[in-house]
Amino acid sequence: MKSLMSLTTIFLLISQFSVLADDNLIEKTCKQTPFYDLCVATLQNDSRSTSGNVPALGGIMVDAVAVKATELLHHIQELLKGTTDPKVKRSLKECASIYHAVRDADVPQATQAFAFGNYKFAEQAMNDAANEADTCQSKFVRSPLTVSNKNEHDLATVAASIAKFLL
Repeated sequence: MKSLMSLTTIFLLISQFSVLADDNLIEKTCKQTPFYDLCVATLQNDSRSTSGNVPALGGIMVDAVAVKATELLHHIQELLKGTTDPKVKRSLKECASIYHAVRDADVPQATQAFAFGNYKFAEQAMNDAANEADTCQSKFVRSPLTVSNKNEHDLATVAASIAKFLL
């Protein structure tokens, strides 16, 4: 019984140190990015961040970019159904095309680049994604996507910063 309690205590201590190490890696990595709070929140909300390496954290950020691009595409489709203004429709369709490119080209390129250690390509792909969010925003006089475009831009910028940190 005494040895079982000792083993349990040791296990709990190791688990606690592991969590602290993961948080330290996240903090150290996120301090290298321009959006520290977004970086920490995104990584701490993903159980994969306990992997213990920076390239995996970059991959998690790329996945967050993909999720946001998919959410934006769904939101754009809903907005298209509810608008009759031809200028707004055209801009929304252009943004849909942009976010398809982010999801179907930039994200896979960055994912593969992080996986194979080609961090310059990961940085370029995520910088492209950030620029695409800005391009979408510029399509409108008053954008219905401002908050989402900024979020996508910031997520992609964090992912690009992590890749740059690895160079």
